[in-house]
Amino acid sequence: MIVEREVALVPAAADGDEFGDEFGDATERFRAELTAHCYRMLGSLHDAQDVVQETYLRAWRGWAGFEGRASTRAWLYRIATNACLSALRHSSRRFVPSGLGAPSDDPDAPVRPPVEDVAWLDPFPTPSGAASADPAEIAVARHSLRIALVASLQHLPARQRAVLVLRDVLEFSSAEVGSMLEMSVPAVKSALQRARARLAEVQPQPDTTVEPDEPAARAVLDRYVDAFQRADAVAMENLLRADASLELVGMRTWFSGRRTCAPHLSRHVLGEPGEYRMFVTSANGQPAALAYRRNPETSRHEAFGVAVLDTDGVHLTRITVFARADLLAWFGHPPTLPADPPTV
Repeated sequence: MIVEREVALVPAAADGDEFGDEFGDATERFRAELTAHCYRMLGSLHDAQDVVQETYLRAWRGWAGFEGRASTRAWLYRIATNACLSALRHSSRRFVPSGLGAPSDDPDAPVRPPVEDVAWLDPFPTPSGAASADPAEIAVARHSLRIALVASLQHLPARQRAVLVLRDVLEFSSAEVGSMLEMSVPAVKSALQRARARLAEVQPQPDTTVEPDEPAARAVLDRYVDAFQRADAVAMENLLRADASLELVGMRTWFSGRRTCAPHLSRHVLGEPGEYRMFVTSANGQPAALAYRRNPETSRHEAFGVAVLDTDGVHLTRITVFARADLLAWFGHPPTLPADPPTV
């Protein structure tokens, strides 16, 4: 898979270690796709990075005994997947607000505070993909990271989740998956059948999201950013499809339908022209915008969060907002923007 993401380096080999360079040469190229895999399993980029680091440490320690009976890639996925299963024994399902109840039909409803002890889904930074990469492979990688799918995966028991991702996303054979998870081939096939059936029950409507680097998707993203920065409520309403939804990850309240989403955005979110500054990007294989909000006390724009968009190429069908200032660092952006130049 072709999801690029840098994480911490594997520990350096000890002095005189004869396989230090060999290990890095053989394994480092898989780090990005392993991080994406662990994110699909865990729903958290931070946890995924920790598990990948643990995977490389375990693999480094076991490199001398690796006899090549499986490919290096399959061996690393075995370590990573089992590390994810261990992590899931001590963590709970991760949510988006729509997983906690029905939407509010009141655009002026107070945004309810988060439920205690609820773990929330993280966004996942995704670049556009290298020009030389296989377009079909890029599309599969993006689709398998979309928020709706990753949120739906959270409904599956951990082992079923692992089987489905390894088989349907990564396309390992049933025999390979059985070896990784110490399951018989019939058990793998049974788990996969149950996982597919459950996923069909919990997944939302069929995915119609346009690829983020397609001109139609970029046009919708640009219109979204422009409407926000100008605080143009009419432009924002025109951008929403009739059945669009709006979620603020971290809060229980969410909205569905343009009649509810548009007035909520107009009255409680858009603010004044210039209140927000935004930068286009991609997250979870979807168009996204990084948002900074002006601090009225300092007049500086400070990191606010990330909006991940679903679009059919004409309208927005879903806006998922992760209102966490720390997330912008994941996309390589600073916590505060330089002050605006004075007007003359």
